[in-house]
Amino acid sequence: MNANPPSLESLAARSGGILLTERAVAAGWPESRLRYRLRRDGWHPAQHGVWLHPQLRPDLRMRLRAAQLRHPQLVASHRSAAALWGFDLLNEGRGEHAEVELTCRAGRRLVLREARVHRLRLGEDEVAVREGLRLTAPVRTVADLLRSLPLHEAVIAADSAFRQGAACVPQVFAALRADSRRSRTADARCALEQCDPASGSAAESKARLEMRGAGLFPESQVEVVTPSGRLYRLDFLFRREGLAVEVEGHRWHGTRLAHRRDAARFNDLARCPAVRRVLRFTADDVFHRPRQMVRTVRRTLSALPPTH
Repeated sequence: MNANPPSLESLAARSGGILLTERAVAAGWPESRLRYRLRRDGWHPAQHGVWLHPQLRPDLRMRLRAAQLRHPQLVASHRSAAALWGFDLLNEGRGEHAEVELTCRAGRRLVLREARVHRLRLGEDEVAVREGLRLTAPVRTVADLLRSLPLHEAVIAADSAFRQGAACVPQVFAALRADSRRSRTADARCALEQCDPASGSAAESKARLEMRGAGLFPESQVEVVTPSGRLYRLDFLFRREGLAVEVEGHRWHGTRLAHRRDAARFNDLARCPAVRRVLRFTADDVFHRPRQMVRTVRRTLSALPPTH
């Protein structure tokens, strides 16, 4: 046994601040002393037998690195892969409490207490590398989400991927068809049919789904020309009634100039021949008060007789 084993910091430095206990034991650290030092110095347990340096945040990326350092065959997938690609997720998928999701190729058995491990077929062409992490490629990630998430969450994530240009609808249809025997493939196809690559934000996707669920089917991303000659793109338009529905994103524009421009745009739209009424909803309205939003839209539509 090495009486003066190397410091834990130096052992972890080889892996970007991640320490494997088996590596420390092999370097001469007695297990009882090692456990004491790790807890005393505030190292973060990431996986069984894997610890993060006290100065590192145990966020999703670091916990994925820890899992792949101990089990190189694992690939980040589903919500974890979506978070790495930057797709919109309804529930928190990136922080310290986000669930780690990984895929282990079918036929291999691996259970981790700190993560959800899917056993699925996975081709090399369905795996990519991002920031040193192995993860499912965008098209495969979208297909997995459509199969595994509730409808609204799946469509919002897929819309985000399409909006970013990371994938397109025909590619995802092909991916679902290529593995059609997997469970929930029929559900995934139905969800894909409800996607809209033109959706401008997660809030727009959610508003569209809520209105469709209530039997309301506006056109989305409609271009209109105002009397001043300006071209505007409306989030939604009920053309027969002349009702425009605008959904504000989570981010407020934040400057007086932007606020002035928003007010001018709203007033300009009010004079557009194709628009008789404009409703504006915030992201909070859409995500936290969707029934109220739908009731407002329905009530306004009933007060606007069709123009033709």
